[in-house]
Amino acid sequence: MTDPTRDGDRPSCIRHWSEVEKPQEKHYRGDDELMGFGAALARQFGLRRLGIHHHRLPPGRRTSFPHAEELEEEFIYVIEGNPEVWLDGEVYPLKPGDSVGFPAGTGISHTFINNTDAEVRLLVIGEANKDENRLFYPKNLDLKTIRPDWWDDAPERPLGDHDGMPDKVRAAKAAKKVAKETTGE
Repeated sequence: MTDPTRDGDRPSCIRHWSEVEKPQEKHYRGDDELMGFGAALARQFGLRRLGIHHHRLPPGRRTSFPHAEELEEEFIYVIEGNPEVWLDGEVYPLKPGDSVGFPAGTGISHTFINNTDAEVRLLVIGEANKDENRLFYPKNLDLKTIRPDWWDDAPERPLGDHDGMPDKVRAAKAAKKVAKETTGE
């Protein structure tokens, strides 16, 4: 008889992130920019109160559009690589061993960007998704019309000049815009 709590030679409560990572690349609705790859580890283990993800960022990618969360705390630990963290329009370099924390409700908008030629790996820990959580995207206000979880009364925070995009994405969008203007589309 097979033990359902075992997977091969190891108990099912032991997993490598690569066994859990989703093969498909994610992007936001209405935008073709590809984000990083995620492995929802907590979900894999049946954890209900914690959200734990291994996040892999190939060069030129970011974790998400810059956003802030109303009700969910979040903690990010840099495992490998040298990403940048975008905080309210300012960019700060990170290295392996650095960590960043976001208390719920502060309105601190953030994303993690890989502007290097090497892959970045992050451990993301937070609360499990709450249905009542709301999000604010300071650089993507157009999302308000399609997101039922929009955070209308997020605390106002000053924003720096950085647009929150990886350098490669910014260059590609600029080239696409020039091409459209040149062809008259």
